[in-house]
Amino acid sequence: MAEISNEYEKVLFRFYSHVLDETVVETMWALKIDPAKGIYKLDSIPFYGSLIATGDEFFAEFDEQEQILTYRETTKHSGNSIVQVIMTTDKIAKQIIRKELEGLNCSSEGLNDKFFAVEVLRKIDYKSVKELLDEYEKKGVLEYAEPCLSEKHQDDIR
Repeated sequence: MAEISNEYEKVLFRFYSHVLDETVVETMWALKIDPAKGIYKLDSIPFYGSLIATGDEFFAEFDEQEQILTYRETTKHSGNSIVQVIMTTDKIAKQIIRKELEGLNCSSEGLNDKFFAVEVLRKIDYKSVKELLDEYEKKGVLEYAEPCLSEKHQDDIR
């Protein structure tokens, strides 16, 4: 992510996570596109599976109860996707898998020793990413979820 400056705003996202089976709150950085109209572009990789990906534009407004700028709805999809990965064994370090994903041009952010979120840019053929994750899942190394899979990436695997 670029250096945080006055071009960026921290935004609160509150949504129901099907993975965690509870409502979660996450704050992420967004680029100001048109703050007067409440339009921002997500510049963080979401951890908890909201239906938004890095590069998506969205509407946010100040929430009096939360006392912070708060996400309301996605207004323009980037075509990027977010995949969540949880390690199910200690046989392989999560850094090895993150490095392999990096080799496929996918950035990731780790939350802890077991969990990380992967950004799959629109230009990347998702089929190769899915094949890698499926292979590790078959070996019992990890499990993954696709909470925000763009139409383009869905087409890649059809």
